[in-house]
Amino acid sequence: MNNLIEIENLSVIFDAKGRKVRAIEGVSLTVAARESYGLVGESGSGKSTILRALCGLAPISEGEIRIHGKALAHHGAKAFAARVQMVFQDPYASLHPRHTIDRTLTEPLAIHSIGGSDAKVVRALEDVGLPASFRFRYPHQLSGGQRQRVAIARALMLEPEILLLDEPTSALDASVQAEVLNLLARLREERGLTFLMVSHDLAVIDHMCDRVLVMQHGRAVEELVRDDLAHARMKTDYARSLFEASADRMLDPAGKDSA
Repeated sequence: MNNLIEIENLSVIFDAKGRKVRAIEGVSLTVAARESYGLVGESGSGKSTILRALCGLAPISEGEIRIHGKALAHHGAKAFAARVQMVFQDPYASLHPRHTIDRTLTEPLAIHSIGGSDAKVVRALEDVGLPASFRFRYPHQLSGGQRQRVAIARALMLEPEILLLDEPTSALDASVQAEVLNLLARLREERGLTFLMVSHDLAVIDHMCDRVLVMQHGRAVEELVRDDLAHARMKTDYARSLFEASADRMLDPAGKDSA
C-alpha cells in the first residue's frame, strides 16, 4: 500500500500555566493515497490536535509526521500548502468578512503566482455547486452551507493531494450536512484526493471514511475498517459506546447532494 501520510509515535505537549498537558500521546497511523481516514472521539480526545500538528499549528513534541516519506520539516511552506489544505469547522469564522468570494478564491493563486484566476474561480465555484455570480458576493450574503462550499472551493484552488477536514459539517444545519458530505465524497472521487477527517460523530465517519481511529484522552484506542463499523465489531467499550450513540443515524442513508 502506498502510504501518503505517516504519523509515527506522535506526542503533542502544551504548556498551560506552567503545567505540562499531553494533548496527544504516542499516536501512530498511516493514510494511503486516495484513502479517506477518520479520527473520531469526544471533545478533548486530541483528534483535531493531530490535524493542527500536521499543519504546523501545534508543536510536535515527540515522534514524526511524514508526507510522501519526507518529514514535515523538509517541506517548504509553499510546497506544503500546494499539497495539503484544510477545511475548518466553522464557515462563519474561516472566511474574511470584508473580502468578496472572488478575492478569497484568488488569493491562494496570487500567493503562488498562478495565472488564469478568472477561469479557475468560475470552475471552482461550479465544482462546489455554486453559480459564477457568487464570486462578487460577501460571506454575510451566503448561507452557512454556501459558505462552507466556498471554504471547500478555496481549499481546492491549489489542486492539493490532501484535504484535512476538521468537523466540516458540525456547524451546519442538519438539512445541509448530508449535502456537504456528499459534495466532499464526489470531489474526492473526481480529483483523487486523500482525506484525513475529524469528527465526534461515527455516523459521519461511517458515511465518509474507509478506516477510522477511535481516540480518547489523547491516545489511540482502536482502529476500525468500514466493515467493522457496519457489523459493530468493536473490541473496546469506548468505541462501542460511540457506535451506540450514533447507531440510529448510521442506519439512515445520507441525502442526495444538491447545489
